[in-house]
Amino acid sequence: MNENTPPWTPSPRYPDERIRALHPEGERFRIMNAVVERLATGLRWGEGPVWFGDQRSLFFSDIPNNRILRWDEATGETTIFRQPSNNANGNTRDPQGRLVTCEHLTRRVTRTEYDGSITVIADRFEGKRFNSPNDVVVKSDGSVWFTDPSFGIGGYYEGEKAEQELPHAVYRADGRSGAVTKVADGIDGPNGLAFSPDESIFYIVESRGIPRRFLAYDVQGDTLANRRIAIQCAEGETPDGFRIDTEGNLWCGWGMGEGNDGVRVFAPDGRPLLAIDLPERIANVEFGGRFRNRLFMAGSRALYSVFVNAQGL
Repeated sequence: MNENTPPWTPSPRYPDERIRALHPEGERFRIMNAVVERLATGLRWGEGPVWFGDQRSLFFSDIPNNRILRWDEATGETTIFRQPSNNANGNTRDPQGRLVTCEHLTRRVTRTEYDGSITVIADRFEGKRFNSPNDVVVKSDGSVWFTDPSFGIGGYYEGEKAEQELPHAVYRADGRSGAVTKVADGIDGPNGLAFSPDESIFYIVESRGIPRRFLAYDVQGDTLANRRIAIQCAEGETPDGFRIDTEGNLWCGWGMGEGNDGVRVFAPDGRPLLAIDLPERIANVEFGGRFRNRLFMAGSRALYSVFVNAQGL
């Protein structure tokens, strides 16, 4: 174990006391004899977990270490998938099963083809370079939606320092033509993003607002409308990436600070339902496993998982 990784002791008994219902409805997500497991350590900043069921593997980014890692479900081993990764951050899959990645260093969104070659999906808008694409989701029509804050160009730790050419915004790359359009702006630090199960609502984390919040929009074809606050965070709470289950609940990476790190689950109406307490901030989560009921949690220094009574989209 890396000496800088937070101390960890698995729960010695069932149920795991780290999994707490915040509302009576949250109790149904808990599996009595499932505990939080730590799968990998030694990260500098874990991000962008994405499940590949055909490989029984989870791919996830370690941004400052400039690599994408692969955790194998069959062996439990973690190996390097790609290094250098251009300081890869968010990852997802498209309808054809290909890996789609946000890259800080190159300030672009890419797709890894079946033969391993890299295709650039988007790197500019109206002739100007993106800041540092952060997180990404692919809609059922093949369009690629991504957030573009300036986190990666603020220094030399998760990218390279550079001048900001575009304001913080959210973009859509058409799945057929590749044309890039801006779908949302006026957001202080757009970060995690996701569609509701029927793709009628689009959620975005505003991660630099004070306090932080989740924004919701109605999806109207290729555009967004009716911006509103879906979840207002308490002072000091810092959401990051998130995923949505088949019922529309939001499973969110959470921090910062002791007693406030881990995962929080919210109902579609914003009610807090469940907490998973961990010894470090969680940046992003992903549902995986054969039945999409294993929640993977990419933390600051380590990767965790727990089986839950829910299924990811």
